[in-house]
Amino acid sequence: MSVLEVKNLHVSIEEKEILKGVNLVMNTNEIHAIMGPNGTGKSTLSAAIMGHPSYIVTEGEILLDGQNVLEMAVDERARAGLFLAVQYPSEIAGITNAEFMRAAINARRPEDDKISVMKFIQKLDEKMAVLDMPEEMAERYLNEGFSGGEKKRNEILQLMMIEPTFAILDEIDSGLDIDALKVVSKGVNAMRGENFGALIITHYQRLLNYVTPDVVHVMMNGIIVKTGGPELAKRLEAEGYKGIRDELGLDIVLEDD
Repeated sequence: MSVLEVKNLHVSIEEKEILKGVNLVMNTNEIHAIMGPNGTGKSTLSAAIMGHPSYIVTEGEILLDGQNVLEMAVDERARAGLFLAVQYPSEIAGITNAEFMRAAINARRPEDDKISVMKFIQKLDEKMAVLDMPEEMAERYLNEGFSGGEKKRNEILQLMMIEPTFAILDEIDSGLDIDALKVVSKGVNAMRGENFGALIITHYQRLLNYVTPDVVHVMMNGIIVKTGGPELAKRLEAEGYKGIRDELGLDIVLEDD
């Protein structure tokens, strides 16, 4: 079992503090969800874990199996087993989906143990079938001309091909219709197991109807204010964030106040 631990994490952007002491422990074989109002720091947490240079960690630690992730470059974090599916994936002309994914897989393998072309193609065909993706998607340039739904499926395809230890899925449900949401959820559920953990950042219960989390965290004003089981997400769907805020006596202004 592997462990990803965030300890007292403070993160600033352009000298404005966004995260104000986040604490989180996640094991493999667990799916965690983070929910919270807009602007509360959810995406900042994902960017800080992966090492986005605009997000400055001013205090705290991020540990992967006891190793300090903050001392690693972005590519080192990826090779160590971290994966981020972003809300708005970049388009990269000149590199096909297949080329990108094979290079990513081989980057995590020893020089003398690269994946063979045949094994890669077999695996790619298998995972694309799970996601109902046509074969020609493999030879298209990375995300170029993809619809929003195709980009999200492609992020999950990369997840399934690379097989990281921990995946951070930042609003992977954003903009998806119900059919695409079901397919993306199918891919995430296919990854569940003792060698994989995921942190899902979402605004809505609807994704969690298909990917049932083991743990739900509520983030407000840059910290995690409440943690519970899947019933906590259902409570948020029914009550909104005001109920949690008032229960905890937090001095936070919400958009719908």
